[in-house]
Parts: sequence; C-alpha cells; structure tokens
Amino acid sequence: MTAYDVIVLAGGAAKRLGGADKPGVRVGGRALLDRVLAACDDAALTVVVGGRRATARPVAWTREVPEGGGPLAALGAGLRLTTAERVLVLSADLPFLGPGTVDALLGAAGQPGREGALCVDPEGRDQPLVAAYRAEPLRRELALLATEYGGLAGLPLRLLTAELDLARVDAGPDAAFDCDTWDDIAAARARIREHGAVLDEWITSVKNELGIELDVDTGVLLDLARDAAHGVARPAAPLTTFLVGYAAARASAGAGPDEAAAAVAEAARRATALALRWEAEEEASAGSDEPGGAKPDAGREGTGTP
Repeated sequence: MTAYDVIVLAGGAAKRLGGADKPGVRVGGRALLDRVLAACDDAALTVVVGGRRATARPVAWTREVPEGGGPLAALGAGLRLTTAERVLVLSADLPFLGPGTVDALLGAAGQPGREGALCVDPEGRDQPLVAAYRAEPLRRELALLATEYGGLAGLPLRLLTAELDLARVDAGPDAAFDCDTWDDIAAARARIREHGAVLDEWITSVKNELGIELDVDTGVLLDLARDAAHGVARPAAPLTTFLVGYAAARASAGAGPDEAAAAVAEAARRATALALRWEAEEEASAGSDEPGGAKPDAGREGTGTP
C-alpha cells in the first residue's frame, strides 16, 4: 500500500453531548480518538486537529484558525503538515472504523482519474470525514475556496466534495457510525457487547491498555482454558492461561511480535497436552476399582473363567 498520512478532526464544541470532551469519551474502555487511531496505525504521519491529550500512539498536533472554525478550517490546518500523496481524513468519533475500511478508501482513491474516495452510509449519504483524498487536488480546492470566500472558517464540507471527482465506498453499517449524541454513545457501547463482537473487542482493549502488540490465536487459548477447566478443575482455566503467558514472555524475551505469538502457541500446546493427560488419567481412574486403572478381570475377559 502506498504511504499515506492521516488527518483526524478532533475539535468541535460537541453541543449535542452537552459540551463533553467527545474524543475522550470511552467506548469499550477506549477513548473514541484512540479507537480511530488504531484503525490507521500504519500511516506515515498522523495529524490530530484539536486540543492536546494523551493518545495511544504518537501524533502531531495542530489547531484550526480560528479555533472552532469548522471542519474545512481544521482540514486546511492539518493538511499543511502532511506530505504524502494520499491523505486519509477522519472524524474522531468513529467507534467501529477498522483497517479494512481504511484500505478500501485508499484503494478507491488511487483509481485512475479519481481525486479521492469517501464512505457512503446505509442511507446513501456521503461521509466526507470518512474519506481518503489525493493531496494535490485537495490542496487546490481548499485554496480556491479560501480565495473565493476569504477563508475556510464556517464553510460546509459539501463545498469541497462537490468540486472533487470522488469514488464512493459502501463500508457497511458500522464504519461510518459516528457518535454525536449520548444515545449514539449508548448504542455503540451496547453494540460492542453483542455476543459476536464482545470477545474481539475485549482482547483488543486489553492489548491496547497493556501496550501489547501481539496477534495470537484466541481460539487456541480458549480451547486450553476449556480443557484445563474440564480435565483438572474450573479454577485451573485462568491460572493456566496466566502461566502460559508468563512462560511465553520468558521464552520470547527480546523477540519480535511474530516470535512472541509462536511462543504463546507452543506454550498453549504443551499445557493443553498436559491437561488432556490429566483428563485421561481421571477417566481411567473413574472406571477402575484397582490401582493403576486396570478394570477388574480385564486380563481374563473372554476366557470363560468365572
């Protein structure tokens, strides 16, 4: 993928949230801004337009002039710091944005003759703050608008998008979901706790909280926990997975994420085999009245001896 820069618009008064610090509102234990940053963590440069705050990864900060001047003024301020040929432009309140949507936007923006690409929501509305633009035409149109209107403050985004040849990307119902109201926040928090998503959301949140860059097979660990609980005792499940993590950390000290993931898989394999051996012994003992698990008269079965 061609290198790209990111501009995240994290200003605004959040009037429908009662003036709350919207980029810092947590969904699934992570700030909305951090969730957006995680979706584009391979960008060459990330510029956040808004008030400085702690973030999960390094970013460059800037502010629009005047502050509160609206999205076009913020976009212009962010664009001045970027150098890549393509620029991803995102609002800071997209809890379900993922790398797949980012890749789709960048790919569509690179089509011959296109000057960018933006997401379309399920109602068919363009989402210019879930978009990727070619930098040169973006700079051109912003300069023309600033000349025509005497500046960018207060101008609506549609004045920009109407002048660009943009591809449309249907990214599904979630990618363009933004949080403008407390009802939106509540809906987002409920959605990540749905059965099909809660585990991935939780693991991602834990890794971000602990600063872990590790892609492991969660199915392997879940199977290990099941086998430990079933073959040994229920409290063995969390204790065993902890010990597997500790052993993997020792085995892969100083190694990269791939080696660490392999160490987790190997430790889980060995612990699973041990749990299954315990289970086999328990089953053998349960069917035996003699030490060692041999069934009574097992050696004489079929001999006719009473």
